[in-house]
Amino acid sequence: MSSYIDQLNDAQKQAVLATEGPMMVIAGAGSGKTRVLTYRIAHLMEKGVDSFQILSLTFTNKAAREMKERIAKIVGESEAKNLWMGTFHSVFAKILRIEGSRLGYPSNFTIYDSEDSLKVISQIIKENNLDKEIYKPKSVQGRISSYKNNLITPKAYANRADLQENDAAAKMPMLGNIYKAYTEKCFRSGAMDFDDLLLKTNELLHLFPDVLAKYQERFKYILVDEYQDTNHSQYLIVKALASKYENVCVVGDDAQSIYAFRGANIRNILNFQQDYPDAKTFKLEQNYRSTSNIVEAANSIISKNKDQLEKNVWTSNDRGEKIVVHKAVSDSDEGNYVSSNIFELHQQNREAWNSFCILYRTNSQSRAFEDALRKRNIPYRIYGGVSFYQRKEIKDLLAYFRLAINPIDEEAFKRVINYPARGIGQTTIDRLINVANAQEKSMWEIAENIYLYPTGINKPTQQRILDFVERIKSYSVLASKHDAFEVAAHIAKTSGLIKSISEDKTPEGVSRYENIQELLNGIKDFSEQQQQIEDGDASLSYYLEDIALLTDADKDNPEDVNKVNLMTIHLAKGLEFPYVYIVGMEENLFPSMMSMNTRSELEEERRLFYVALTRAEKQAFLTYAHVRYRWGKLIDCEPSRFIEEIDEKYLDIRVPEFGGFYSPPDEVRNAFEAPKSNVVSKGNDNFGGRPKFEKKTKSEPTHRPVPPRKHQKLRSISDANQNLQGVEKGAPEDLAQGERVIHDRFGLGTVKEVIGQGADRKAVIHFDNAGEKRLLLKFAKLQKARA
Repeated sequence: MSSYIDQLNDAQKQAVLATEGPMMVIAGAGSGKTRVLTYRIAHLMEKGVDSFQILSLTFTNKAAREMKERIAKIVGESEAKNLWMGTFHSVFAKILRIEGSRLGYPSNFTIYDSEDSLKVISQIIKENNLDKEIYKPKSVQGRISSYKNNLITPKAYANRADLQENDAAAKMPMLGNIYKAYTEKCFRSGAMDFDDLLLKTNELLHLFPDVLAKYQERFKYILVDEYQDTNHSQYLIVKALASKYENVCVVGDDAQSIYAFRGANIRNILNFQQDYPDAKTFKLEQNYRSTSNIVEAANSIISKNKDQLEKNVWTSNDRGEKIVVHKAVSDSDEGNYVSSNIFELHQQNREAWNSFCILYRTNSQSRAFEDALRKRNIPYRIYGGVSFYQRKEIKDLLAYFRLAINPIDEEAFKRVINYPARGIGQTTIDRLINVANAQEKSMWEIAENIYLYPTGINKPTQQRILDFVERIKSYSVLASKHDAFEVAAHIAKTSGLIKSISEDKTPEGVSRYENIQELLNGIKDFSEQQQQIEDGDASLSYYLEDIALLTDADKDNPEDVNKVNLMTIHLAKGLEFPYVYIVGMEENLFPSMMSMNTRSELEEERRLFYVALTRAEKQAFLTYAHVRYRWGKLIDCEPSRFIEEIDEKYLDIRVPEFGGFYSPPDEVRNAFEAPKSNVVSKGNDNFGGRPKFEKKTKSEPTHRPVPPRKHQKLRSISDANQNLQGVEKGAPEDLAQGERVIHDRFGLGTVKEVIGQGADRKAVIHFDNAGEKRLLLKFAKLQKARA
């Protein structure tokens, strides 16, 4: 037997050696599935199977390259090159290059990326004089993509009254016409988009039996990685190609199916045995990645899902540290805790920065962690995305802020003079630039005195420019009189930016909306902190200076990989890190409020948490906040139900010494009380219970199919108050050096010095996570913490 086979455990070996017939390999997290796929292909080739007859489908080109390199080391580079190995899209694009003429496409057809297809759709909407505020190009693009992945062509759409009714209900009755026109435009251009690569392959195999027979003979052995993430279109292609010889091997883990929003269908893997009754099933259950504490904790979570394939993941690794559960006072305190903890582990254990990963449910959560890491000069990178402050919607709003402070900022002016759209087109902007250059003046000066210069711009457009100028001037006046948050919130609302973004209901649009919300949360936090600090400056001008310094230090060197990793959990799939921080573990954040309407949605959220936890090798940390800002309002949060679902013996529950039941003073709570339509009801102090719904709004679901669960592991405020061992209520008039105090933004700290008398008293306090602050006590709202 070949030496590489000896490197496998018994379960892996069986999966590699069973070469004939249908088979499913259920590969638990960290169980070595890539090794099994690689060695299985190498073993097939060593047995005499022609490398040209093996088709291996992966979900990333990177995975395909790495597997090919490993196979080449076993069977030789020459033979490895003959393998048909790659993503679904890359492999079937290759087939369509060869066979596409059957469908009327040239062999050199163009593949449109998302931006290309969006431009075509936008042009069709314009040509048909449709309202682009109703027929949002991205929303239309998303619907067309969904139809294609479910094999619904324009012709099929025309025969589906239910789909037409759904689109009409969404105020888009012309969507079918747009879909048909889009398909025709692409065809006339000799182009396919990404979804077409799968749709047209299905069409080719269905309409031309000789083509299907040719590729059934060609691919006698088919291997599919991450089978749980295949959509309906991919499933049908694999089924058609494998139907003759049935030498199909699928590898995956139903517990890691987290891409339903992209069309992935978990039923593909759950029903594999029904599709192939003679299929052999192999289970890779030994985890080589994580400590036994992490593995067993993850098992205790995923066992709560009803819809799953039975398996028992285990490990022979050390017991390891328990999973730390940390309760933070607020979202900024959560950021400070994580950055402090990373710094300490880096110093104490000499761990490289890239040993740490911060995982969050949504991109907008990165802001607090980026700020905290920068303040400690900890290098980091946003994985698979851009820095929070580099995102388009953030830069757009910051451009308005910059203009309010400095109207002659030309880049900011060009960025937002027609965003949101106000009828000032690119031709007009070009004319302003030309006149400004000729007159050696700023664009602002030309715009401000538009009637004095020969711009060639018509009167109505000149008036729109002057309206824009007056709006910016009003922002400048406001910025000179009010704090950063008041000005920022006013600009975000009156500029039309929030309205424009909020109307886009696509996942991308929702993400942009959340990012704007998170920016305002950060500005609210900044303003409050500056008001409490002696000689603090809460102006918008100082905020912009602070942000500019932070972003200047965020120049990412691609060669410097030794940085803390920040990413959404979806992007973390397939990766692993020694230390993982899963943050924002709160109800309505994780699990997401958007994903709790049905049991299947909740089970996918649980699988997402399982994926997050199993990224950790040595230790995992779960953090959540007691209060969090939402649109400048302080709301109570509740720990995620997923924390309770972990068997308590695997947890190290750490609450700050205020006993885990910190509650802001009444004046703070009243100042930031959410309206009654909000999910947080007035006086909801029971941190262990679920938020109350006082009044339904149109956007709220009419039912909650998944019943609320009481969190028993984390003491509620009402329980803790009975013991009176934590926070001492009332103003700390007798505050003295050495005392421990709690602050609603900075968390726990120790008083170093008290200065002055009466209303002018100040305190120098060293906060555990936020460092040293000098606070004006009449504003600071401190509370004493008892030992």
